[in-house]
Amino acid sequence: MHITAHYEEQYLSLMRSIWTEGAVQRDRTGVGTKALFGATMRFSLADDAIPLLTTKRVYWKTAAREMLWFLTGDTNIQPLVQQNVKIWTDWPLARYRRETGEDITQDAFEQRIVEDDGFAAQWGDLGPVYGAQWVNWPRYEATDNGLFRRAEKGIDQVSLLVESLKNNPGSRRHIIEGWNVAELDQMALPPCHKTYQFHVADNILSCILFQRSCDLGLGFAFNAFSAALLTRMLAAVCGYKAGELIWQGGDVHLYLNHAPLVEEQLSRTPSGNPKLKLLRTPDSIFDFRIDDFEVSDYQPQSHISAPVAV
Repeated sequence: MHITAHYEEQYLSLMRSIWTEGAVQRDRTGVGTKALFGATMRFSLADDAIPLLTTKRVYWKTAAREMLWFLTGDTNIQPLVQQNVKIWTDWPLARYRRETGEDITQDAFEQRIVEDDGFAAQWGDLGPVYGAQWVNWPRYEATDNGLFRRAEKGIDQVSLLVESLKNNPGSRRHIIEGWNVAELDQMALPPCHKTYQFHVADNILSCILFQRSCDLGLGFAFNAFSAALLTRMLAAVCGYKAGELIWQGGDVHLYLNHAPLVEEQLSRTPSGNPKLKLLRTPDSIFDFRIDDFEVSDYQPQSHISAPVAV
């Protein structure tokens, strides 16, 4: 009898390889990492399968709320914090402390972001990160005397993607790109999950996500779930079945101060096959709501906490 390996085994195998064989590197944060360059994992999305890690709890609703926020094009953390999503607070908080010298707590900072629109406008914006590039990539119009000005409405890559998936499924240009070289220095963090390419065959939609940089211990769990969720949303709106998520990483790393996380997770055995159901399919990819998503048969082992390197 052939027993198929659990989908999470490839993740644990990559984690083990990095931890035992990875090169120790200095990095932007100063914390230090062990890293390997170039990795691929494949996850089936057929029959509502979803690649949630089971060896630790993944707060999938937080990842889903972030994905919905990306699709709005918003780049301010206020709507996230209002939903108790705090995964982007570290960067504006660090900027606030650095520029004002005030040693404000994270809770106090987030409370001001929620309650004070003016404060949020000044200190909560992340620059032109993911959502801005996805739905409002800057374009410029010619004016008089050979000059150009920024157009009021940029390029909506997501809408163009939906249109091409529906009307030209055989295209090899079904891409969402976040790496806008001209605006990288304005972003709180340049895009890690930078390129999404989609493919239609036999009425089945699959996705390749390329990440230039992946924190395998913390970030990957959200990145894989979010990419799978986006693929499912697009498949539903465009009338396809979901096929596969192929994840590719460039610099795939584990932070040296995450040793307890890594060792605890590697000691665990994955189990279970969670499912993601879409309870409603709106007319537009932009009209999904958090209560349209339901995850079942997800019984992960306990959460493993670790610090974020900013």
